[in-house]
Amino acid sequence: MRNEILVIIIGMALVTFVTRFSCVALLRQTGMPAWLERWLTHIPTAILTALIIPALVLPRGQIDLSLDNHYLIAGLLATLVAYRSRNIIATLMLGMGTILSLRLLG
Repeated sequence: MRNEILVIIIGMALVTFVTRFSCVALLRQTGMPAWLERWLTHIPTAILTALIIPALVLPRGQIDLSLDNHYLIAGLLATLVAYRSRNIIATLMLGMGTILSLRLLG
């Protein structure tokens, strides 16, 4: 392995460690403020939304809000089932079934 790659890996590991350790060390003594704790509860939802929405709305690299966008249709149906039933198996089965059906029919 080249030395540059090893130096880059070690540098990235150090930066990651320092940023995480500094937060832990700071919050261990002062405690986490209530507003920060409330704010952090929204992070998983925001990240999941940021990953899913572009895949549904930009399947070919440009905005596609038409009925030809199978991902968007399946995503909307899966969202409706997830909201109504709160059942992940039903949501996955409907979403995958919708994609499969639209692919076979179209």
